[in-house]
Amino acid sequence: MGEQAAMNSKIGPVKAGTGVHPVRLGIDVPMLLSVAFLLGFGLLMVYSASWQPSMLRDEEPAYYLINQLKWVVVGIAGGTILMYIDYRRWRKYVVPIMIITLGLLVAVLIFGEMRYNSKRTLLSGSIQPSEMAKVVVIMYLSFWLTSKREVLNNINFGLFPMIVILGLTAGLIVLQPDLSATITICVLGVLLFFLAGVEMKQILLIFFIVALLGALVVAVSDTGQMRIQQYVAGLQDPGTASLHIQRSIEAVVRGEFFGVGIGKGSTKFSLPVSHTDSIYAVIAEETGLLGAGAVVILYLVFMWRGLKIASHSSDFAGKLLASGLTCWIVMEAIINMGVMVNLFPFAGNALPFISAGGSSLTMTLGAVGLIFSVARVSSRDKQEQEGRSFGAVVNLRRGDRRGRVSRSHGSAGIR
Repeated sequence: MGEQAAMNSKIGPVKAGTGVHPVRLGIDVPMLLSVAFLLGFGLLMVYSASWQPSMLRDEEPAYYLINQLKWVVVGIAGGTILMYIDYRRWRKYVVPIMIITLGLLVAVLIFGEMRYNSKRTLLSGSIQPSEMAKVVVIMYLSFWLTSKREVLNNINFGLFPMIVILGLTAGLIVLQPDLSATITICVLGVLLFFLAGVEMKQILLIFFIVALLGALVVAVSDTGQMRIQQYVAGLQDPGTASLHIQRSIEAVVRGEFFGVGIGKGSTKFSLPVSHTDSIYAVIAEETGLLGAGAVVILYLVFMWRGLKIASHSSDFAGKLLASGLTCWIVMEAIINMGVMVNLFPFAGNALPFISAGGSSLTMTLGAVGLIFSVARVSSRDKQEQEGRSFGAVVNLRRGDRRGRVSRSHGSAGIR
């Protein structure tokens, strides 16, 4: 008994708060893995789909792959920086950022180069402000809707300012013209307005206004009319669809379940922009239904975790920001994949994380960084709250004099 007491005496008393706690980085691992798999698979498919376009530019076969790798590095670096910045700090900068974005959209109309019958880029195609506008609009509306949350159901303070914000941004983009980006921004605005808790009658009114304006834009746009006509014709008979959609469907059919093998597809040689907007058709041909389905599952995982982060956010702005960015990325993916099988009219948007293109990739990875920032802030706030709760319990325990355990030397009867 004496030896046992001596051994126990070497062990110091356990102090409150000195236990080892797991380090919480606040990074959602399933979302991180889904993004990593999409990026890695995207690089592989960009190389498979772009070696011919690279050679047509008198470049090395890996030209687009190397270019995509550069943007991946830039996007990851930018996303990492955004992840470690408290997203709430952007509240005081969001108005200047919005003004700069609108200025870039105006600059596109003045100085942009005409490509494929539209002006969408600056600096020889290096910058596409409409991609930046999607992220900035979500950020701006998240903070604006939070600050006006108490008066949003008042049309003068909610609906009218909302129409001005969206109308100005979407109007500058539709002049390029970029119909898909215009529709995306309008849909995101309506979605965030709905998530902010606005009355349903206002949501229906906004939806009606957006639908009416969309119909007017299509009516006066030759591009819009042509795409709608081709879409309807493709629904009636795939053989009368546009050449782009015919080649996409052909790629899907040739892929069957397991695909023809990565790099062995042939439809990509006649498929327009095979390494950008049409890359999902290349995926379907070369990896089959198995690979195409795996991509869909990865986007579903991304959506699940993004909405989970939004639901656990410690403030309302974080909920809107995380949910808005998540829905934007998933919506872009759904539209791109749906277009390839003629479920939607041709939109011309990129497949997130996969399609070749610097502006789309960097903005998407930046959005992921903002989502992770919401997760980190929420995790940190939760740890602080748990720490305060634990400290309060310890203080109460110390104040309870009656609960002390008697010391061993005070129990003379125990041997």
